[in-house]
Amino acid sequence: MGKKGPAHTAGDIVLRNHAVADQDISAKDDTEGEEDKNTERGNWTNKREYLLSMVGLAVGLGNIWRFPYLAYKNGGGAFLIPYFIMLIFLGIPLYFLEAAIGQFCSQGPINIWRAVPLLQGVGMAAVALNTIVAIYYGVILAYTVYYLFASFQYPLPWSNYLEDMNCTSPPQDLSHSLPLHLFPPLVVNVTNMSVSNWTSGYGSCHISNITISPSEQYWDQVVLQRSSGLNETGTIVWPLALCLLLSNIIIAAVLVKGIKSSGKVVYFTAIFPYVVLTILLIRGVTLEGAKDGIDFYIGSKSNLTKLAEVEVWRDASTQIFYSLSVGYGGVTALSSYNKFQNNVVMDTFIVTITNCATSVFAGFTIFSILGYMSHISGKPIEEVAQEGFGLAFIAYPAALATLPISPLWSILFFLMLFTLGLDSQFANIEVITTCLHDAFPKYIEKKRAFISTVACAVLFLLGLPCVTQAGIYWVTLIDHSLASWVLLAIGLFEVIGIFYIYGGSRFIKDIEMMIGTKGVWFWLYWRLCWYFFTPCITLLILVMSLVMFIPPTYGKVEYPNWGLALGWCIAIFCIVMIPAAALYKLAGVQGSFRKRLRLLCSPSEDWHPYKEVHRGEQYSQEHLCTGNIVADEPCCRICCIS
Repeated sequence: MGKKGPAHTAGDIVLRNHAVADQDISAKDDTEGEEDKNTERGNWTNKREYLLSMVGLAVGLGNIWRFPYLAYKNGGGAFLIPYFIMLIFLGIPLYFLEAAIGQFCSQGPINIWRAVPLLQGVGMAAVALNTIVAIYYGVILAYTVYYLFASFQYPLPWSNYLEDMNCTSPPQDLSHSLPLHLFPPLVVNVTNMSVSNWTSGYGSCHISNITISPSEQYWDQVVLQRSSGLNETGTIVWPLALCLLLSNIIIAAVLVKGIKSSGKVVYFTAIFPYVVLTILLIRGVTLEGAKDGIDFYIGSKSNLTKLAEVEVWRDASTQIFYSLSVGYGGVTALSSYNKFQNNVVMDTFIVTITNCATSVFAGFTIFSILGYMSHISGKPIEEVAQEGFGLAFIAYPAALATLPISPLWSILFFLMLFTLGLDSQFANIEVITTCLHDAFPKYIEKKRAFISTVACAVLFLLGLPCVTQAGIYWVTLIDHSLASWVLLAIGLFEVIGIFYIYGGSRFIKDIEMMIGTKGVWFWLYWRLCWYFFTPCITLLILVMSLVMFIPPTYGKVEYPNWGLALGWCIAIFCIVMIPAAALYKLAGVQGSFRKRLRLLCSPSEDWHPYKEVHRGEQYSQEHLCTGNIVADEPCCRICCIS
């Protein structure tokens, strides 16, 4: 007769289960008020706050500056075909998986892997990825704060900066027009210009036979004070550092009570961007040239032949991952505060469809303005449209500067970017605090404000290298290293771990404990995706991303070999946690390798709904810990510290 697995060994990377420890379960659990059914851990105050927070997490800066460019680059309206196919077979199933498993056990992205202890490293990788992303995401927020301050002046400081590229007189001294008088004056020698001797914002800039717009000069020399490359760190750009500090102070203040306080703020931060997008769209479509911009984006100039290119499908899939924030741990962390019987299926469709519709809607807003910019500049839309930072901080601000009452439009635009980024950063930090709370509930329960403040302070300090004169190179390197194949690898392990190791049928039964029993036809789509389409597509795109990997660059500036190696190290640091945690746990369990593997591929003893009243017969203590054990069959539960 086989023996029950060890209660706990040094090799177990298990987090404390405060659902078991010090419980005081009584009959009143069945009749708890709607406001908070999980008094130990907390719930969302209401469904609206949860949905707004999830929409805020999904709808971020990528919807504004990444999706429109990808659509334009990959065939315009034709790009929507692979985009929505990837949404159906990749985005929605993965989002539902993460939301459902977080809601089922009311745990963060690490503790959900009590379902498959061998893969607990997947949760660790997601948290590591989330933390590193939070570092540079805070810096992007600092950029938006900088431009927001700079927008409170007329004319906008980048509107007449170095307008005549062939003049011999230096541009006006900008120190009088910059916000708070924090920014040093900049004098640029524009004689005998050549790109080869570009220096930082404090030095001289020489350009010949090339046109650089005033807004690009302002971005490079005034905002970033950009150095020549990653090898030239330069000094800290203190105006950006102060903006970074301010954004972290705002985030810490909002998260002082966790979801109870952030849930109130999202009423503004999640809704306001839609108001601004609508206002900017109405203004944009009334401008000359707007129709041409929309045609390039998604209109009559759509190119269906692009669908034959592999890169288009890869871009569609990675954008789905990036936009929906699957693989980061945020979906699981926020869903873990749901009430047990919440309809997670409906939530999944609401959030994912809203996110993708927002991307399409934002594209109309962006390209209507860019069409106008193309019209007044006389340049084709191909030269006006840019990706990422170029779109958000060069092309679009340049267009806004030409509009009547330009400061108003600029304030609205950058305030919109700031609120979009805030929602995503709230979730990034909530992932960290949720995991700490789940690991050390007795110590963290009453110290959420302190933990959130410390997390923001640490992220501020870690973000300082990204606000040096070489900071933009660090931000680009981290983004390029993490926001592609690492996300795909985490998503692939999630699907394989839950549906091929834990068991798809078992997981579906877990979901039915929350939302009620559903028929075979209801689960047909989900089963097809989880068992076949989602893992196969993810694996294919992962291989393509690695094979077609292109080293990062910032404009025409290439990275040194040590920088490229460091980028790979950052990515590998996250992924290596998966095999490292698996080996550590295998080493901490006794028995043959086969038995240890089977033991760690079975749910641990503390895998169950958080509250006992929700566990039913399937997860009752009597059902788990009694009964005959089959010979040579390891116990299917691994005990943790209680």
